[in-house]
Amino acid sequence: MVMPQPQIAPAEGKLGVLTVGLGAVASTLIAGVELAKRGQAAPIGSLTQMDTIRLGKRTDGRSPMIKDFVPLANLNDVVFGAWDPFPDDAYVAAQRAGVLESGKHLEGIAEALRDVRPMPAAFDRSYVKRLDGVHTMATIDKRSMLNAIREDINTFRDEKQVERVVMLWAASTEIFIEPGPAHQTIEAFNAAIDANDPMIAPSMLYAYAAILEGVPFANGAPNLTVDVPALRDLSVEHGVPISGKDFKTGQTLIKTVLGPMLRARMLGLSGWYSTNILGNRDGEVLDDPDNFKTKEESKLGVLEHILDAEAFPDLYGDVYHKVRINYYPPRGDNKEGWDNIDLFGWLGYPMQLKVDFLCRDSILAAPLALDLILFSDLAQRAGMSGIQEWLSFYYKAPMVAPGLHPEHDLFVQLEKLKNTLRWMMGEDQITHLGREYYDGDEA
Repeated sequence: MVMPQPQIAPAEGKLGVLTVGLGAVASTLIAGVELAKRGQAAPIGSLTQMDTIRLGKRTDGRSPMIKDFVPLANLNDVVFGAWDPFPDDAYVAAQRAGVLESGKHLEGIAEALRDVRPMPAAFDRSYVKRLDGVHTMATIDKRSMLNAIREDINTFRDEKQVERVVMLWAASTEIFIEPGPAHQTIEAFNAAIDANDPMIAPSMLYAYAAILEGVPFANGAPNLTVDVPALRDLSVEHGVPISGKDFKTGQTLIKTVLGPMLRARMLGLSGWYSTNILGNRDGEVLDDPDNFKTKEESKLGVLEHILDAEAFPDLYGDVYHKVRINYYPPRGDNKEGWDNIDLFGWLGYPMQLKVDFLCRDSILAAPLALDLILFSDLAQRAGMSGIQEWLSFYYKAPMVAPGLHPEHDLFVQLEKLKNTLRWMMGEDQITHLGREYYDGDEA
């Protein structure tokens, strides 16, 4: 069945962006966008701003920039707001995070950053025990927090005079929550809210509020959040795009490249040991075992799906996969991800591969966040509600329809994303079959 091409409403007026969290990732994102608006820095790492898309045959020579091909919101029309359990504005938050050089990247846009002052957060310390929020709604009554979030969304709309809004979770990882009865239907979900059921985390209240207000929601953390039946169904009912979960930045990015290489070449794997050194607020939160459990689930699932031990038990049936995150304050946002990979090849002879990725967590996350904002807004204007699997490229644990396994191969994800854009604009899909170049003139 060929899906009909969607009709895409134009990107008219301002696009409001509400980030849940105004820490290292969000402040780096906001600063980068403000610099890009002024032509003072390049948004490196962003597909929407830097990449091209091939259209038609290789010999056609048609490869426009993505931002010139699909009707994305212009960066000049993007306006930011935020919630955070700390009162720092985006300028102070960026200074505290220490990701960007102050003189080079912050002082020239200080006024714009200071204009982003966070609203009090819907915050419950039992979900992030290592943080002691002082800028909160002063309640942990879930219905009251939900109503306050909805009111904040509409106040932001009015004050900033934006036509559309997208919400992005860029806050800390919450404690691990298993899907349960409270998440199955919207009736059960609402009953759990009224009962202050601990199965309803603050992130779920943000996602619920976003859907009720017609705001696309993208989840940059591994929290369960919007990936529950009640909210998935409601997003379709309300015509709202949702996606998640967990930005694919450092170590997992490497796994989604190297894992497919092993699988493609039918090379065996004995073990994969991953450890991380991280010193930012995210590292502090993940130092708690309950919060690390949420992150661990997101990071461990990648290899299992790529390698498919059930289909290839001789190659991947006995893999020892270990993931560790170590909080080390001196490193700050400059994370080190170290991987030791024990593989084997022809006749079972062992080999090793070692990777030491000295990355910058928020520098990698900021362009992903920007793309998710712009693509989520595009999906909303194209009438594409519910799970946006085509955005799997950006996530460690992509959301998919019930019964499907997620696609983790980075390059399959990229082709899925670009083919979705081609479909949206009425262009032919690229299959890479290539027989047309060798079977004579079939043009």
